[in-house]
Amino acid sequence: MSQLFSDIWMNDLKDAWNNDAGVYGPLQMANFTANIAYGFKGEDHPRGLISIVSGIVTKGSAYAGENLDWDLRASPENWQLWLKEGFGLTRLGPAVAMKKLQFAVGNYRQMIRNPSLSHPFLQHFELMRRIPTSY
Repeated sequence: MSQLFSDIWMNDLKDAWNNDAGVYGPLQMANFTANIAYGFKGEDHPRGLISIVSGIVTKGSAYAGENLDWDLRASPENWQLWLKEGFGLTRLGPAVAMKKLQFAVGNYRQMIRNPSLSHPFLQHFELMRRIPTSY
């Protein structure tokens, strides 16, 4: 069991992502490339990072100052809740509206309106749930 957003945890997310065609397939077709970071609200920097090139995660690691296209932040309690209970479309809108999930970098509206991005985005939360996590 690894610490949420640690180097090991992010590498496990990379492996889960690259083994799920439902996540990487639409992103390959969209030629999606981005650095996505994860962390906690109120902290200066995110904790974890995945680097995606044409839909495939090429790096899962602790954040080390990379330029970001997306930076998702929430409280530790909310991350724990979502990893335990799931994070579907019915939770996404309210979480963003109530600022429980914040996009410190990245355009939420652009992502959610594009099915080739929004479906893999939601699916990747399910991948997170499968990673044994300590908090």
